[in-house]
Amino acid sequence: MFATIFSAALQGIEAVPVQVEVNTGESGDPRLILVGLPDAAVKESDDRVCSALANSGLHPPRTRTTINLAPGDLRKEGPCYDLPIALGMLVATGQLAADAIGDYLIAGELGLSGATRPVRGALAMALLARRLGKRGVVLPPVSAEEAALVAGMPVYRVRTLDEAVRFLAGQLALPPLPATAPSPAADPEGAPDFAEIKGQAAVRRAVEIAVAGNHNLLLVGPPGSGKSMIAKRIPTIMPAPLLDEFLEMLAIHSAAGHTLHGELRTFARPFRAPHHTISDVGLIGGGAIPGPGEISLAHHGVLFLDELPEFKRSALEVLRQPLEDNQVSISRSAGKVTLPASFMLVAAMNPCPCGYLGDANYRARVSGPLLDRIDLHVEAPSLSVAELRSDRLGESSAAIRARVQAARTVQQARFAGTRTHSNARMTPAQIRRHCAHNTMLGDLLEHAMHQLSLSARAYDRILKVSRTIADLAGAEHIEAPHLLEAIQYRALDRTALV
Repeated sequence: MFATIFSAALQGIEAVPVQVEVNTGESGDPRLILVGLPDAAVKESDDRVCSALANSGLHPPRTRTTINLAPGDLRKEGPCYDLPIALGMLVATGQLAADAIGDYLIAGELGLSGATRPVRGALAMALLARRLGKRGVVLPPVSAEEAALVAGMPVYRVRTLDEAVRFLAGQLALPPLPATAPSPAADPEGAPDFAEIKGQAAVRRAVEIAVAGNHNLLLVGPPGSGKSMIAKRIPTIMPAPLLDEFLEMLAIHSAAGHTLHGELRTFARPFRAPHHTISDVGLIGGGAIPGPGEISLAHHGVLFLDELPEFKRSALEVLRQPLEDNQVSISRSAGKVTLPASFMLVAAMNPCPCGYLGDANYRARVSGPLLDRIDLHVEAPSLSVAELRSDRLGESSAAIRARVQAARTVQQARFAGTRTHSNARMTPAQIRRHCAHNTMLGDLLEHAMHQLSLSARAYDRILKVSRTIADLAGAEHIEAPHLLEAIQYRALDRTALV
């Protein structure tokens, strides 16, 4: 007998249709033959599936059986086909009615006991099922919770193979999970707060501007000046993501094998801080079947690179295109994928290898083109003993976040109806429209360009930062103080870094 089950495979962070075809009753030795470009994890599914069937009181095929994962030119990876293969075997051997499968998208790993386990890409699978008009999605519990965030697609949670069989056979009523939207995460007690930062008023101001406009930021200072401490508190002043942003973030993390939300479905922007020994592939993504790297996992959040010059030069240079295009294209023999990578880069470095003295050669490890793509360069001075001994608390994260949110609200209204969400992502046309300035300001900027030998890219970034400073001040137009403050954040352009 023959059976077909509908499932899906991941390409990057997108799900594509896969037909699991099972044919039994063939002549020859009783064995399972799996075809359709499966990887090692898929090839091992026959042992898991047969044990799961036996331990669920069901019977695996006793004749030669061929399982085809179509299309045959698409490489399949992971154990997500265990559940559809098992159900296909049951239909093909007459233990489950063919019409019981209906028009569901089914995926899930099986344990030897028959229990289901989570799979990667559940959110993408639910989006695919909705796009194709499927009746519903059948997934393991954790994956189902994730897929239920997709509105308009019934998602059914099955804990075991037996539960899936009884549900599809109409012997067990399983209501679809409610498609409730996630709620913003509350600040837990004892969470990091900007109030704990001592001194560094100028750095705190620069960080607020950077977050308000989603600008890239570089902190330079000696050890103990608080660079890492400040960077790790940046997520506490970032506004909560919009629902569409959260779904994009969740799709990426789901494709990588983990999720952003917990049992309460709270959500927040990601903060990724890879070690400087990371490889190019680990940073940008890739692999035999291209998957997301750190820059995509930081999508709509923060990518923090501590000790920036210690990263391999090749790893840093791969950041240039994503910082400009907000996405990364990866080509491998298995195909080409484009992954989103719209992140806020926050980097920190010492002035030299010893940590204290200025060293032009050390700073030159950061290339000019990469530095050009960082909007704000800020020097974090050493703290005095008096500042360290002080018990005075700084301004809280909540207070700073309120101002950031107000500036972001202005930007959302400004860019409504476009693909731009923040000042840092303005197109050249939007810069001309929203960063218009008079002759006096133009002359001031021209003088700064000549004095600092700035590039055309730096020119645009100064205007973008000026627009953010004006938004924080509640000003409709860019004024001289806003422009002058933005220019001072190009401090490292005055040194020989290239």
